[in-house]
Amino acid sequence: MTEKKTSATHATPATPAITVDEMPDRDDDAKSDDYRVRIEAFEGPLDLLLFLIRKDEIDIYDIPISHITEQYLEYLNIMEQLDISLAGDFLVMAATLIYIKSKMLLPPEPKLEGEEDLNEDPRAELVERLLEYQKFKAAANMFYTRAQIEAACYTRGEIETDTSNPEVSATVFDLLRVFREILKRAESAVEMEIHRDEITMAEKLAQINKLLSERFEINVRELFDLAHSKRELILTFLAFLELVKDASIRLIQRELFGEIFARRRLDSLPIVEMENDLTTHDE
Repeated sequence: MTEKKTSATHATPATPAITVDEMPDRDDDAKSDDYRVRIEAFEGPLDLLLFLIRKDEIDIYDIPISHITEQYLEYLNIMEQLDISLAGDFLVMAATLIYIKSKMLLPPEPKLEGEEDLNEDPRAELVERLLEYQKFKAAANMFYTRAQIEAACYTRGEIETDTSNPEVSATVFDLLRVFREILKRAESAVEMEIHRDEITMAEKLAQINKLLSERFEINVRELFDLAHSKRELILTFLAFLELVKDASIRLIQRELFGEIFARRRLDSLPIVEMENDLTTHDE
């Protein structure tokens, strides 16, 4: 199986498609007692699949279906732990991946002499959907970027840019990637839970804001490292999403899938996000 790296980039809206809603108090300490996260429709299962393909530098035309299914289901499990409300499309895609995986485990049907090979790759339809969705996103992102540039020119004049230090906006899936790494590390520790007064969402937001008032930006791992329980880890994740939703901060990376930094917004102009083009140079 061949895996190829990708290199081209596209611009997309900076703010992750997230809303954070209040929810009734619950006794489950593994989840937030105060908030439920909902990923809007345009951050759907195809976005997650493209993110996973990009993250592991997979050739979109030769997707290792067992690996990508395992990764996809793991991310769904993490989102469930975070009490993220998933649209039915996420579960439909999970069933689709499992079906494709099972089809690929079956031996090919025997071909009679003189007949054409009718054994179509079970992944073909999924690959076609991903490519079409990628084209749609690229077109939408182009119009978004153009609108942002025009708005900036009319309202702010010429904007200075530092091309020597490009930045990549982080999405909700990037933040989930870091949370996943932190959670695995915490679960492997001997004992993470410490008996202490439980921190609230308001206190966690104040903690982040205080750090950002002292520094221009912080590595999100710093905040995760301050957590003393799984519940506080989840609360930290939700607090970052709340601040992104309120446009108080923006999440950036120095490179794709690099460290994520939370940065105070000095104005309302959103950062431009860069995404890999998943098609290969051989296309």
